[in-house]
Amino acid sequence: MFKIGAHMSTSKGFHKVPLNTIAIDGNTFQIFCHSPRTWKVKDPKEEDVIKFKENMKKNNISFKDVLVHSGYLINLATPNDENWEKSINLMIEELKITAKLGIKYFNVHPGSHLGKGDEFGYDRIAKALDIILEKLNNLDVVILLENVAKKGGNIGWKIEQLGEIIKRSNFQEKLGITYDTCHGFDSYYDIRNKNEVRRLLEEIEKYIGLEKFKMIHLNDSKFPLGAGKDRHEFIGKGEIGIKGFETFFSFEEIIKLPMHLETPGDDSEHAEDIKVVKSILEIKG
Repeated sequence: MFKIGAHMSTSKGFHKVPLNTIAIDGNTFQIFCHSPRTWKVKDPKEEDVIKFKENMKKNNISFKDVLVHSGYLINLATPNDENWEKSINLMIEELKITAKLGIKYFNVHPGSHLGKGDEFGYDRIAKALDIILEKLNNLDVVILLENVAKKGGNIGWKIEQLGEIIKRSNFQEKLGITYDTCHGFDSYYDIRNKNEVRRLLEEIEKYIGLEKFKMIHLNDSKFPLGAGKDRHEFIGKGEIGIKGFETFFSFEEIIKLPMHLETPGDDSEHAEDIKVVKSILEIKG
């Protein structure tokens, strides 16, 4: 069964998310576990956690198909020691909540080296991940590194870079990747072309292993190939377009993975995007 959903609000409680997901015709979702623009984390209430798990089961949403996204302030590559330690501590708290909710996968952008260079960034990120996973080694949570747009000191715009981080970690079995279609398009992965999708999959297999490819962020792009702008667009209304996603969905390695929309707008607009995605699948199939 094709797994599609969107980034959902938790403002009315975690327990509302499965119900709101079904309401937009989704069967998976992504959430933040706290306000993503703050360093402060508030533990969810036990009653909310219990109802969340009940609603997941009642609505047949798999805990292994959903995703928690890290807060925006986390930068595991930063040369600033204070912010690096704060990033580690915040991610530890976020991962504890992820596990408390029973969710398997946690998504994080690798970070920016802020001018210190890729080698510095690889080691800095891998060391941070090792500190985090050493402390939380008993939790059944896998950290997914997300590919990012090619701009500034960002690390992870090439698949090879994500592989380099994983290779340097002592906890490779606890690491995997999420592929973001807009970020990839920003970084010259042209999924409108079958040969380019094959290149993407071949790079994932070569540098990481396809078994570690767990999730997809499904976003069109407001800007042309290689722009490095990181501006998401509604599915089919951007530079990737309907034909581009039709090509992307023609690969079994892609179509089997949970996909989470991070397109603009609220639940009603995500519902429209889900309709568009399903119509593309009908065209393809």
